[in-house]
Amino acid sequence: MADSTLADTADHSTAPGSAAVPILDCQNLSAGYGPVRVVRDVNFALQAGSVLAVLGPNGAGKSTLMNTLAGLLPRKGGHVVVEGKSLRNGRPAEANRHGLILVPDDRALFTSMTVRENLSIAKRSGGLSLDGAIDMFPALGKRIKVNAGALSGGEQQMLAVARALVQNPRVLLIDEMSMGLAPVIVEELLPIVRRIADETDAVVVLVEQHVQLALEVADEALVIVHGGVRLSGPADELAKNPELLEQAYLGDAV
Repeated sequence: MADSTLADTADHSTAPGSAAVPILDCQNLSAGYGPVRVVRDVNFALQAGSVLAVLGPNGAGKSTLMNTLAGLLPRKGGHVVVEGKSLRNGRPAEANRHGLILVPDDRALFTSMTVRENLSIAKRSGGLSLDGAIDMFPALGKRIKVNAGALSGGEQQMLAVARALVQNPRVLLIDEMSMGLAPVIVEELLPIVRRIADETDAVVVLVEQHVQLALEVADEALVIVHGGVRLSGPADELAKNPELLEQAYLGDAV
């Protein structure tokens, strides 16, 4: 379960014969701004090629969680461990070097640069080639010489994710992939999350408001309400229990 308690130890290595080291291990994570704790005691451990859907109402703390995992906000407690290496607190460059790549909700593209230039400037050894990124998002191939600022919202989101993939992510954090997009575009984009995990073996953590679509592509899911994990479990099981999800969003689930 995503909110199960994990041991807080100094040595995060795995003993011989034990289960494989998770790609991403989030232990008792608390985060916030100034003296305010917006997120409290979040736990999950994800193996290679898995997708976690982070769900919850607006203002629940989902983006705070993502920014803290990426090192952009300092943790107020807990650990973030990538492939057995505990990351120092509030060090986004270190998190990035360990393959923890964030696609923020504002996409953060270089709008005056072309699609090709946005991909080329981000390219890192081991990541998808530019051709590989275009294969993942064929629509970008027709817009390769177009400035990012001239793309549609859906195309900009494709470019933001493609730019992350050329950086060779071990952990891909996608915050609100569907932000501002028409439902038909969302239905096209979200299945690509599943493909990314399956083909690259990266872990994907997806914050998403389209609950059922997110559960269709995820392996695990958790619902954050008022900064705490209200509900967690296998995505397919939660998808079968919409009443339980509704109770969680309303703060009634145990």
